[in-house]
Amino acid sequence: MELIDELLADAKERMAKSVESSRGELATVRTGRASPHLLDRIMVDYYGNPTALKQLANVAASDARLLTVTPFDKGALGAIEKSIQESDVGLTPSNDGNVIRLQIPEMTEERRREMVKVVHGVAEEGRVAIRNVRRDIMSDLRELKKEGEAGEDDERRAEASLQKQTDEAIAEIDSLLKGKEEEILEV
Repeated sequence: MELIDELLADAKERMAKSVESSRGELATVRTGRASPHLLDRIMVDYYGNPTALKQLANVAASDARLLTVTPFDKGALGAIEKSIQESDVGLTPSNDGNVIRLQIPEMTEERRREMVKVVHGVAEEGRVAIRNVRRDIMSDLRELKKEGEAGEDDERRAEASLQKQTDEAIAEIDSLLKGKEEEILEV
């Protein structure tokens, strides 16, 4: 059935987007290692417009414990520094007039546990998004059956296929979570 195939394709695409979104969120969670992705969520008030930091500056990990932020426009240095201080990354910027340096401290055991809780929360949000997609598509499939546009067998097959897609997407998120958790707990 063409309608069912379209619904399943839509579900697959939306689930893939949820997995990608979770992957992106997990990349921004701080581990003990310097990663330019830590600053991906930071927005800077640039001449009255909220602008993503990565559009205003080059962010590089010069070594395992140091991030450098080099603004394209030196006039934005103060605004960038202020945004980093006010963000939830928990890093203190030091500014030499040209470059902002962010020293990544060793994470304490307690801080590691907190970060593990954060990544579990991010993963759970991803799982919930995937389940919501499944719920929407299931409802659409039942609607098709109710309107007589799909038979019961077609609906059952589609639901089984949808459940398989759901399980695969959730497994992918779980695997991302496991990798991130190991990265955080690695000393």
